[in-house]
Amino acid sequence: MGGIQDFDQFDSLGLAELVRQGQVTALELCEESIERINRHNPLLNAVIRPMFEEGRKAASQPQPDAPFAGVPFLLKDLGYAYAGVPTSDGCRALNTYVPEKDSEMVVRFKKAGLAILGKTNTPEFGLLGITEPELFGPCRNPWNTDYTPGGSSGGSASAVAAGMTPAAAGGDGGGSIRIPASYCGLFGLKPTRGRNPSGPDSGPAWHGAVQSHVLTRSVRDSAAMLDATQSEDTGAPYRIPPPERPYLEEVGRPPGRLKIVFSTSSPIHTRVHPECVRAVEKTARFLEDLGHHVEEMQPDIDGRALAASYMAMYFGEVAANIDELEPVLGRKAKLGDVEAMTWTLGLLGRSFSSGYLTSALRLWDRSARKMGRFFDTYHIYMTPTTAYPPAKVGELKPKPAEAMLMNLVNTLRAGWLLKISGIVDKMVERSLSRTPFTQIANLCGLPAMSVPLHWTPGGLPCGTHFIAPFGDEATLFRLAAQLEEACPWYDRRPPMSAER
Repeated sequence: MGGIQDFDQFDSLGLAELVRQGQVTALELCEESIERINRHNPLLNAVIRPMFEEGRKAASQPQPDAPFAGVPFLLKDLGYAYAGVPTSDGCRALNTYVPEKDSEMVVRFKKAGLAILGKTNTPEFGLLGITEPELFGPCRNPWNTDYTPGGSSGGSASAVAAGMTPAAAGGDGGGSIRIPASYCGLFGLKPTRGRNPSGPDSGPAWHGAVQSHVLTRSVRDSAAMLDATQSEDTGAPYRIPPPERPYLEEVGRPPGRLKIVFSTSSPIHTRVHPECVRAVEKTARFLEDLGHHVEEMQPDIDGRALAASYMAMYFGEVAANIDELEPVLGRKAKLGDVEAMTWTLGLLGRSFSSGYLTSALRLWDRSARKMGRFFDTYHIYMTPTTAYPPAKVGELKPKPAEAMLMNLVNTLRAGWLLKISGIVDKMVERSLSRTPFTQIANLCGLPAMSVPLHWTPGGLPCGTHFIAPFGDEATLFRLAAQLEEACPWYDRRPPMSAER
């Protein structure tokens, strides 16, 4: 191996193979990962809850036949319950909440042999495309620590990009795996709705918009992780057809000549940064050189209406999250238990009718049908992952006037005031203007991925986004592997990741 210092030259499958060959022990990998976390985390604030002893215990008892035996790994501190370890969801009211049992995804990660070393930073309840919770403070991007790694899986992305672990868990309800993957130069795939489990006690989060998976540097790690976790669990509300073959076998398999449609126009008619446009146009040329049919157009989807429907769900989910703090707190939640913006969003959730939410969910279904017909003709829809490169840390905080209005609304408990003021529409546009491309895959239940194929002149990553038909992760993995071979990114990493 040339010494443990070569740790980050290997992906998860590569490290597992070294353990199987006896070239390194799982415990040695664990200690190297811990050393890297201790070295880089003070600057990045990616890991907010170390679990070093739990990881050492798992590494000292590796499972020889497991695909990731002894490989260091991190969990997002949202949606991944680990029995006996606090799970905060980025919320101060939950900071000492300790689940009694593992979530099903954690069960499967453990069965796959992963040595879990900690929990990663996330915005409160995973609500934002940046990771700056008041509870733990902002997480930073290893490519330039003045900038955000994105969100809501920002801590996981920052940690993997910095070389702390070769992979980490994320969750994606509107782009929360793909956005940080784009900002941190990683591969990030959101599976089809229902592909990964959400149990043992929860149903599909955010009405099925959320899916769990991982952020990785290599395509094959993502494929092998999905092999280890996919399929429904007990009590799942629906099941989807299993893959034809293991996803790992799709990596390197020729994708054939695909019909790929692309657009660089924002679906909500807001500005798209030239570097994000350039990323897609460059990728389109790569794809044509690889023999694919590429043309420019958009599906017949009302992007503004779909964005509004997404926010209707989003507001309601925040209200429900606040209500569900009561069993933990032993009382009803109050202003101060959550961040001011979260409280405002909860008030908005209570100001909309159940009929309004039902209409929004029906639009999701109609849009999914339209996308299904679109994919009767085309194999892939390609866009920028985000409309802008990463923002600077703190740049997207509420402006002083917005903060004053939020405080007034929160004090008066007057979510209706925001509705009649028209500021909600402005909030929606401002919230989604930087990340308008990813939500359609969540609301329609489709698999999608961000692939790191472009860097700005300032050295910040800028991902390209691909959406495939329902259930067709296989095509995404085949295409991603082809791009990975033609335009390799694995060895391109932040300078700090190599510092010792």
